[in-house]
Amino acid sequence: QSQIAESGGGLVQPGGSLRLSCEVSGFTPGHYAIGWFRQAPGKEREGVSCISTSDESVYYRDSVKGRFTILRGNEKDTQNTLYLQMDSLKEEDTAVYYCASDAFVGGAWYFCSGFGFSAGGGSWGQGTLVTVSS
Repeated sequence: QSQIAESGGGLVQPGGSLRLSCEVSGFTPGHYAIGWFRQAPGKEREGVSCISTSDESVYYRDSVKGRFTILRGNEKDTQNTLYLQMDSLKEEDTAVYYCASDAFVGGAWYFCSGFGFSAGGGSWGQGTLVTVSS
């Protein structure tokens, strides 16, 4: 399994921006999916944005479309880094954000649903807290 570490969370005012980073080591050969999930206090975990390499699809949940952008590093020293650029943040975006990856063939939307993980559960980071508050 891959090793994953997130960073970049913090406190930001409504309307502000944050960029989360996810560093991944130990990718297994073959197709995979990777994405961002979040869990707010008292709520279930939900998929925010995911990428699937098998069909190069990208998924965003409706509530973040037009505000969040998922990016992969394209420089030699960032090619194993996944980013989540979050703009126009709202209080309802407050949550612990997790990066996760797993071997996967299919659409990014399905991986982000949470049902696309293998029996091993995939690889998850420790999470980074994003608090949007005035």
